[in-house]
Amino acid sequence: MSGVQKIIVSDEDTDQRLDRWLRRLFPHVSQGRIEKMCRKGDLRVDSGRVKPSTRVVAGQTVRVPPLPASDHRPNETQRRISDADIKMIQSCVIYRDDHVIALNKPHGLAVQGGSGQSRHVDGLAEALKFGYEEKPRLVHRLDKDTSGVLLLARDRLSAKALTAAFRHRETQKIYWSVVAGVPHPKLGMIKTGLVKAHGHGPGGEGEKMYNIHPRDIEDTPGAKKAITDYVVLEAAGKRAAWMALSPVTGRTHQLRAHMGELGHPIVGDGKYGGSGQENLGDGWGSQLGDEISKKLHLHARSIKIEHPSNRSVLHITAPLPQHMQDTWDYFQWDPKDVPEDPFEELE
Repeated sequence: MSGVQKIIVSDEDTDQRLDRWLRRLFPHVSQGRIEKMCRKGDLRVDSGRVKPSTRVVAGQTVRVPPLPASDHRPNETQRRISDADIKMIQSCVIYRDDHVIALNKPHGLAVQGGSGQSRHVDGLAEALKFGYEEKPRLVHRLDKDTSGVLLLARDRLSAKALTAAFRHRETQKIYWSVVAGVPHPKLGMIKTGLVKAHGHGPGGEGEKMYNIHPRDIEDTPGAKKAITDYVVLEAAGKRAAWMALSPVTGRTHQLRAHMGELGHPIVGDGKYGGSGQENLGDGWGSQLGDEISKKLHLHARSIKIEHPSNRSVLHITAPLPQHMQDTWDYFQWDPKDVPEDPFEELE
């Protein structure tokens, strides 16, 4: 075990999340360990208790408790990334300039490490330096099984600007999904509160978000307002619908929980649309059978955000993953037949 360490936050690290700041210094400290240290009050900033999401400020003193020898490796070179993983993660790059990198994240690849996650974007980002001294930094997240546009910042100032844009909702994100059944009305807004019900297991595996009525948000500990705009782009009879979803807020599992609450779970989503769930009478649940993949059909199709350097509008679009493209082919849906921004026409 190492001893207690007290580290002063530098100017260049100001406004970073505590967990990201700590994991950059100690790459082998897991997210789960950081969360546990915060819960127990062992990890402190200026002697005060903190959360993993607390943002550090230059000049603050962070108390790091004793770490096991395997975790006590500040600034150590990350484990070697295999040639196959280097090729894979570099092939995901769909946009790159001096400040921003955009990936088309594959289905099944976690963004950050966690319980049972040894292979993730944050760890593979060493292969995305492209001549820079530091690896690019994550500025937002996608669920492991959600594919699509994921942005990384190549320097501290860009990370700060992009993170602020996400935090203040100065972005437009459009997701494509396939849901069981066809929602009526075919366009609308879903407003609920979302509250987390902790799952089982040491890492909180199985955590799930539950919808509550908006009037109950203030009286429900941990509940947060969640808003999603949606529009049906195409329908396959009453069996399934191709949806465009735009999250106004950015809550955990928001789109999945909202579509499940609407009675039309996203195809492949066993957590929010088990096989026994009814969908306005058609009874399809979250699986469509036949040749339709059982993988989650949720894809971050596009994002519009202000460029952190030149302030222009950065608009990035990601092609569908293969399992979703196969579904589009099965239903004879063509992306060329729908507007790039279906919500713009509704304004």
